[in-house]
Amino acid sequence: MGVPIPALTPLWRESRVGFEAAALFRSPVWRGDGVPRGDGRPVLLVPGFLAGDRSLATMAKWLRANGYWTRRAGIRANVGCSEEYCLRLEERVEALAERTGRRVTLVGQSRGGVLARVVAVRRPDLVEGLVTLGAPTVSMLAVNPLVLLHIGLVGALGTGHVPGFFSMRCLRGECCAGFRADMAGPFPRDVRYTALYSRSDGIVDWRACLDPGAEERVEISASHCGMALNRSAYEQLARALGDDAAPLARAA
Repeated sequence: MGVPIPALTPLWRESRVGFEAAALFRSPVWRGDGVPRGDGRPVLLVPGFLAGDRSLATMAKWLRANGYWTRRAGIRANVGCSEEYCLRLEERVEALAERTGRRVTLVGQSRGGVLARVVAVRRPDLVEGLVTLGAPTVSMLAVNPLVLLHIGLVGALGTGHVPGFFSMRCLRGECCAGFRADMAGPFPRDVRYTALYSRSDGIVDWRACLDPGAEERVEISASHCGMALNRSAYEQLARALGDDAAPLARAA
């Protein structure tokens, strides 16, 4: 089920981030036009590889301005063990659902979307919906070769027992066996799942984002890093949030 790693995806495509942000801030969706009111509905935001919660601060601000209750993933730099992260995220989802009395929508960028998908598989009773932004859920290593070098470096540091980094054992060892099994398993039908991807993504091979478990696979024009600042991504997120959330007891 893997996707071939591209020979070289041009990283210059990522230079558009500033233009994407400028277009977003001028757009009606940034002002809230056509965005459904959140009325306190909970959303948990999960950042991508090498990134932290601050990378999704603009999206969190926009969601809060439109009435959503947002919570960070508690990740300073997404370089840790996948299984450990998923357990921590599950705890945050539990706390957020209990506090709001509603199932939670997960929004994950890149590796954050991969982690969020596993949490949704494990806890469909607490997860209302999932929106992924350029997340390689079909083949996690289908990325630009230069990014693979960074993955290898992080893995080497973790294997060398540097705290906070995943190790090479996470790829095939027992520590992440449950994570890998849930990634390969079926996605729950009771959780809405929208996967956003871009053919001009300079980091992730867009084909790796075409998760067969997603209810919708939506193409947008965006850079990889810029998906958290992209007008089309915000429009699609607003649409995904459009259906009224059911009470927490729905899946009990």
